[in-house]
This record gives sequence, structure tokens and C-alpha cells, in this order.
Amino acid sequence: MSVVTPPEEAVVESDESRQSLVKRITSLQSVWILGVLVVIVAFFSVTAGARFFSASNFSLISQNIAVWAVLGVGMTFVIITSGIDLSIGSVLVFSSVVAAKVMESIGGDGWGTASIGILAALVTGVLWGLLNGFLVAKAKIPPLIVTLGTLSIALGLAQVITGGIDIRSAPEALTDFNTYIKILGIPSLPFVALVTVIIGGIILHKTRFGRYTYAVGSNEEAARRVGLHVSRHLIMVYALMGLLAGLGAVLALAQFGTTTIAGQSLTNLNVIAAVVIGGTSIFGGEGSIFGTVVGLFIPAVLQAGFVIIGVEPFWQGVAVGIVLIAAVWVDQSRRAAALRGAAHVNPIVALFRRDTQASDK
Repeated sequence: MSVVTPPEEAVVESDESRQSLVKRITSLQSVWILGVLVVIVAFFSVTAGARFFSASNFSLISQNIAVWAVLGVGMTFVIITSGIDLSIGSVLVFSSVVAAKVMESIGGDGWGTASIGILAALVTGVLWGLLNGFLVAKAKIPPLIVTLGTLSIALGLAQVITGGIDIRSAPEALTDFNTYIKILGIPSLPFVALVTVIIGGIILHKTRFGRYTYAVGSNEEAARRVGLHVSRHLIMVYALMGLLAGLGAVLALAQFGTTTIAGQSLTNLNVIAAVVIGGTSIFGGEGSIFGTVVGLFIPAVLQAGFVIIGVEPFWQGVAVGIVLIAAVWVDQSRRAAALRGAAHVNPIVALFRRDTQASDK
């Protein structure tokens, strides 16, 4: 007795085959980006020699990308869902302002004051993330528009609260943590970023939350049909981004000892560029924490290398822009090739599966 596969199951089979083929092809992007990083390191190792490979240089590079790495973890989740968050720099600033104000009002330089400030920054970041997620998932406003609006609102409110003047009242316990403390030989801020990256990688690649994130970005409607609460998941993803923006605010306060109201204007663009350069597809459904880390190191290594060899640092922006455009072009080309291949393969695969099911019955 033959059994006919319902149209809905055939559609799911076709989507699964197409997504699997796309994933196999586009996953190579993080590999060639790693090759680009290796070429950059090799170039500076030849032109700068021992100065580039000095411990102080690598310590400086790790310090420079610590905050970006924390934000990059959250941005990877957001972009995999086919979203975007332009507000992270402003949310970081607002969270640091709230934390600084709270610590200033409490007074003291110990960890008691610092802990309350850290909690205030994290809660503030989560609230902004929940707002972004609700407007995207429930109000159905495009994430580009939502986060562009909250970018302006968060930065404006931070300026209103402070009068546009940075608050320089971070407790000594917080700044000393960055200046004097090393963990396993690693400076404290990069160590915190490293732990965040590892946890983010485990969540994205080894947990149900990560699988759901890929599913939403690959095919939101299919994810909804199989019972995934897409709206709730999107809200959680943007809340995670907000939480990490709050953590980034804490790291920035520890690094500089002050709020950086005017110093985060390009943070969102730098983080987004690093995530996309690292192989996370702007079309959603593809990406990895490893690729994001590689993408973060490219601008940091360029900046450090240019300083050492005496090239104007403005060329860093030119080089990063070229790599970014190349990364998106490769992503588009491979995805188009994968979809063309899937268009030919899927009908055969679906027919084979139906025949196999029929013989089994």
C-alpha cells in the first residue's frame, strides 16, 4: 500500500535540504576569513618583526577587543535571527551612566558599591533589550527601525541625565580589577570577554536555545509551524543582547574609569562589521561565535600593526571596509549558488524520500 506524503511534509523536507546545503557551503566563510587574518598577521610579522609579536602588543590588542567581543556574542545571536541591533553603543552608554550614578549616590570604593553598580548596568541593558525585542516581535516593526530609534533615545537620555558630561566616579575596586589583576596570566578584561565568548559559543552551538535561534533565522514561518514560539524567542535574543551591552558598560567603566558618552558612536558599526566579516550571514540562519572572534581580531590587528609600522590609522577603516564588502559578496554568491543547487536537488530528494517511506509501509 503506497502512502503519499502530505504537501506540508514535502515543503519541510525541501526546506531542510536547502538549508542543509546552504549551511555546508556558507560555513566555509569563517575559514577563508581566518586565512585573511593569518595573511594580515604574516604581513605585520615581516614588516614589524619582534615589535608586533611582543607581549605588550598582544595585551593591547586583547584589551581593545574585550568590550567588542562581549557585544559581538550578542550581535551574533541577533543577526542569525535575521535581525540587527544598531542601539548597542547607546545602550552601553546609558547603562554605564545609570551604573555610575548609582555608585556615585551610594559612595565608597569597595566591591559592595561596585557590585550594585554592576547589577544596575545589567538590569538596565536587559530592559532596553526587552523593549527592542517586544517592538520587533510583537509590534512587527523592522529591527532596523526599532534599534535606530532606541539608539537615539538611549543616547539622548544619557545626555539628559549627565548634561553631556562624563561621570568620573567608578569605584577603585572596579578600575583596579582591570589595572592590577590578572587571572591565569590573562588581564582581567580580556579574561571576562573570553569567558563570555566560551559561554556564548556553548549556548549557540550546543543548546536548544541556539538551535531555535538558527531555526528562526533560517525560516521563521517553518519554525512557527513546528511549534516554536518565535515571538518569545526573539524577545529573549534581544534581551540577551541588552544584557551583554550592560556587561560591556561594566567593562568600559573598569577600563576607562568614566562613562564614555562620546566614545561609542561607532561601536555598533564596528561590532556588526566584525560579526558579518566573521561569516554570520545578514540573511539569517548562519553564523558562529568562532567566526565572530576572528572578525573582531581583524580590525584590532590592523590598528595595532599600522601604529607599529607608522601608517596612519585612518587606513584601518579603509581595510576593514574592503574586507566587509568582500565578506558580504562571498556570502551572497555562495548562498545563491547553494539555492540554485538546491532547486535542482530537492525534487529528487523529496521523491526518493517518499518512495522510501512508501516501501517501508
